[in-house]
Amino acid sequence: MTCDDTAHTGRPEPLRGGALWRRTLRVPMRDGVRLAADLYSASPDPEATELPALSPLSPLPALPVLLERTPYGRRARRGSDQDRGDEPVPRPEDIARYFTEARYHVVRQDCRGRGDSEGTFVKYLGEGPDGADTIAWLRNQPWCDGRVVMTGVSYSAHVQAAAAAEGATGLAAMFQDSGGFSSAYDAGMRMGGAFELKQVTWALRHAAMSPEAAADPVLAEELRRVDVPGWFGAMPWRPGRTPLRHLPAYEDFLLEQWRQDTFGEYYRNPAIYGRGFYERFPDAPSLHMGSWYDPYVRSTIENFTALRELKSAPSYLVMGPWTHGHRCETYAGDVDFGPRATLDGNLAPSYLEFRRRWFDRALGREGEGDPDGGDLPAVQYFLMGGGDGRRDAAGRMRHGGAWRTDTRWPPASTAPVALYLATDGTLTLAPPTAAAASVTYDFDPRRPVPTMGGQVTSGEPVMTGGAYDQNAPDARVYGAPEPYLPLDSRPDVISLTTPPLQRDVVLAGPVSARLHISTTAPDTDFTIKLIDVHPPNADYPHGFAMNLTDGIFRCRFHRSYEKPESLTPGEVYEIEVTAPDTANRFAAGHRIRLDISSSNFPRFDVNTNTAAPEASARRTAISANTVHMDTERPSHLRVWLEGGADAVA
Repeated sequence: MTCDDTAHTGRPEPLRGGALWRRTLRVPMRDGVRLAADLYSASPDPEATELPALSPLSPLPALPVLLERTPYGRRARRGSDQDRGDEPVPRPEDIARYFTEARYHVVRQDCRGRGDSEGTFVKYLGEGPDGADTIAWLRNQPWCDGRVVMTGVSYSAHVQAAAAAEGATGLAAMFQDSGGFSSAYDAGMRMGGAFELKQVTWALRHAAMSPEAAADPVLAEELRRVDVPGWFGAMPWRPGRTPLRHLPAYEDFLLEQWRQDTFGEYYRNPAIYGRGFYERFPDAPSLHMGSWYDPYVRSTIENFTALRELKSAPSYLVMGPWTHGHRCETYAGDVDFGPRATLDGNLAPSYLEFRRRWFDRALGREGEGDPDGGDLPAVQYFLMGGGDGRRDAAGRMRHGGAWRTDTRWPPASTAPVALYLATDGTLTLAPPTAAAASVTYDFDPRRPVPTMGGQVTSGEPVMTGGAYDQNAPDARVYGAPEPYLPLDSRPDVISLTTPPLQRDVVLAGPVSARLHISTTAPDTDFTIKLIDVHPPNADYPHGFAMNLTDGIFRCRFHRSYEKPESLTPGEVYEIEVTAPDTANRFAAGHRIRLDISSSNFPRFDVNTNTAAPEASARRTAISANTVHMDTERPSHLRVWLEGGADAVA
C-alpha cells in the first residue's frame, strides 16, 4: 500500500506561507487499526502556495524520514522539545520546518488509542509491533528513500527501543533521548524489585488528558480534583478503590504493573526488555542521551554499551547534569551547575542543530561527516562539581562542572574502589578487623524516609527530581515531619562518611553497595544514597549534603528476581544494592557520604516487612534491620574513581 491510496492520506495543508506542507496520514497496523500521523514536507517550489491536486503526494522527492511516535498528542508543544534556553519551546511545525529545510521528511504519529489514533492505549507493551508496522509502511511510500530515522524524548525514546527489538527493517538510525528500556524491571518501572511510584503519578496526570476525560466533562473534573498527596497516604490501593476507579483502562494497567513484582513474562516483553532482544536490533547508528537526575540512567548506559559491543554501526553516549529532558537548563533541583551545563551553547548551538548534525552523520549524507561519526566522541559526559558551593541569585547552590569526553564508559581513567563501612560512621579503604561489628535500626513502614530529589520524573506533586540539600528538608518534601531535621538525624538512617578529602576526587561510573544484612522480618528493603558533603560556608552554615544517586533492594529477591523467597529472621545474607551511575568531582575538603536505610518514599513503594505483595498488603510490621561490618562480613561501597584507590589514600 502506498500513499497514492488516498483513503489513507489527507489533503495537503500549507503552513508557514506554503514553505511547509502537512498531510494527515492513516497508517494501517497488522490488526487493521489505523494510527493517525502528520507528514511534514518542504514545498517542491518555495514560491508556491498550493500543490497540484491530482496526486497530493506525487511531487515529493524520496528522502529519509524522521519518525517520532508519541502518546502526548502529535501536534502538542512539549517542554522536552526545548531547543535553546533563551527561546520559547518550538511548536511541532517549527521543528518540522527545521528538518525539512535539511532535506528530510518528518512524520509525527499518535500512539494507539491516543490523539486521533484508533485502538486502545496500553502503556508500553504494544509499541513494538506498532512501531515496526509504521516503519514498514513508511518505507513503501514513494517519498521515502528506504531509510527511517527514529527520534524523540522519554516515551518517544521507549518506542524506538520497542521497534528495534522487533527487528524493524529500514530503521536506519535511532536518537534515544531520556528513555529506551534495556529492562523496565531494572529501571523505569522497578528497581531492585521495588515499584517506582512515578508510574502512579504519570497515570494520574495523563488520565486527566485522556480521550475518555475529553469526552466526559464530569470525569475530567473528577480527575482534576484528585487529592494526590492524600491518596499516596492511603496506599496500597485496591481495584475500585483508587483515584482512577472511574477510568478502568488506566486503573487496570496501573494495578497490573504494580502486581507484577517478579521478573516473569510480563517484563520479558520486547517493548520493555531490550536486553533480551539486542540481537534483533538493526545494525544502525544510535545515540543515547540521558542525564544524571533521570530515571533512565541505567537503561541509557546499558543500551549504549551493549549496542557498541554487539553491532558494527557506531553508538554514542551523552550524559548531562539535568533532570528528565531539561537539557537547556543549568540546574537540577536546588543546585546549579553553571553556564557550561547546557547542551545548547556547549555541545552545539541548539538541540535541533545537535540532532541534525548527528542525523546527517549517521546517514553518511554528502557534505556531512562520515557514517562512523567523524570527530564525534563516543562518550560525552558532564562531570559535576568544582563550584564554590555558595548560593546564587536564584537561591541555588553553585556546584559547577564541565563536559568531558572519553572512548568508553566507565571512563578509561577510572577503576573500581571499595570503601568499607565501619560502625563509627566512617568510610575507609581499610577492610574491617573486628570479629563482630554491626549497626541495627528499627524500620517502621508507617514512617518511611521521605524522598528528597534524585532520579525522578513525572512525580509532581509528591516528588521532584534533582539535587537537594539532604541536611535541610522543608515543607516541599512530601512526608517530611516537622521540625524538618536533616535526614541523617533519623534513627533509621545509617550515615557513613570519609574524612575531609585532601585533594579533589573524581568519581565516574557505576555505584553499588555490597551489604551483609540480617533482619527480624521475613522480608524488608535496603536503600543506599551517595552524597557529596560540602563543608559549611556563610550561605550554608550547616554545609550542603548534595544527593548524587540512590538505589534500593527488596530482600525477598536475594536468590533471584524470578522466584522470591522469604528471609529467615536472624540469618545473615549478602545483597548488592545498585544505584544508577553518576559523575562528580568531590572537591578537596568535601566528604563522600553513604546513607543506608530501608525506604525512599514516594519514589518507591514501601515494603510492609510481612512478605506479602506490596500492591495488596493491608498489614505492616516493624523490623529490626542490621548491617554487618566485620572481618567475615565486610560491607562496602563500590565506586569508580579516577586514579583508583590512590585517589582517596
